[in-house]
Amino acid sequence: MIMYWRELTVNWGESDPFGLVYYPRMLSWFNDTEHELFRRIGYPIDVMISNDRTTFVMGEVHFRFIGPAAYGESVLSIIKLQKMGASTLHWKTRCVNAVTGAAVCEGLGTRVYARINEDGTLKSATIPPEMRDALSTLDDFQKLKPSNFEEAFNL
Repeated sequence: MIMYWRELTVNWGESDPFGLVYYPRMLSWFNDTEHELFRRIGYPIDVMISNDRTTFVMGEVHFRFIGPAAYGESVLSIIKLQKMGASTLHWKTRCVNAVTGAAVCEGLGTRVYARINEDGTLKSATIPPEMRDALSTLDDFQKLKPSNFEEAFNL
């Protein structure tokens, strides 16, 4: 299944003085990495919302802190699609120190593809075949991954 990563820098306020990453930041790192992947494969979430009246909403999320990430450090945020259902994407995510490969946090997230109704409510929808294909065929991951990727993600 598709995998994607991006490097980020721990910003001021994302962890405490001991490098303990605040839970909402772990979720934000995953969310931002996933959104970047969607832009990369031609499905920017903001465009989906405005043009198609569709989006992916968080159905379930589980994260845990593993080790420190201090202000100014580089972190790799890595996502891997574990399973694609008719209307769901099941992600595994892991953040590691970009220099040492030490684990920072890991988690699981389930996204639900949904249509936005006129009244603002959401209704689950089937992921379109073109989007399914795009999520299955990102072919340049090998060129983008860092040298210590397999160790960092425990693949």
